[in-house]
Amino acid sequence: MAFENLDANSIIIFLVGLLISTAVIYIVTLVLGQRRSLKLAFFTAIIGSIVYGISYAMFGNGFLSAVLGGIAWLLALKTIYRMGWLKALIVAVIVWIITTAIGTLLPTAIGPL
Repeated sequence: MAFENLDANSIIIFLVGLLISTAVIYIVTLVLGQRRSLKLAFFTAIIGSIVYGISYAMFGNGFLSAVLGGIAWLLALKTIYRMGWLKALIVAVIVWIITTAIGTLLPTAIGPL
């Protein structure tokens, strides 16, 4: 079953990632002129997690699952925020860059333990 490796650390990492994604989605969409709520950004982050989870469950950890999950998330972003494909792509790329940078810096932000 998919939950056999689920522990408190995994749940905390998921929740922190979800909060960071929510904040980044909210800020990026706000800067790009999408006046929406923080609750909608949270919903978008949840949908993104579900879409990628389904994609990886169906196709494994690889390029195909990343591409199909990315396209599905673009469709969800486009629909949720009522924007065109190009703007959804721009938002997705900016969100990806910022969350990747934060994900790289966050584990080292407090120094060695």
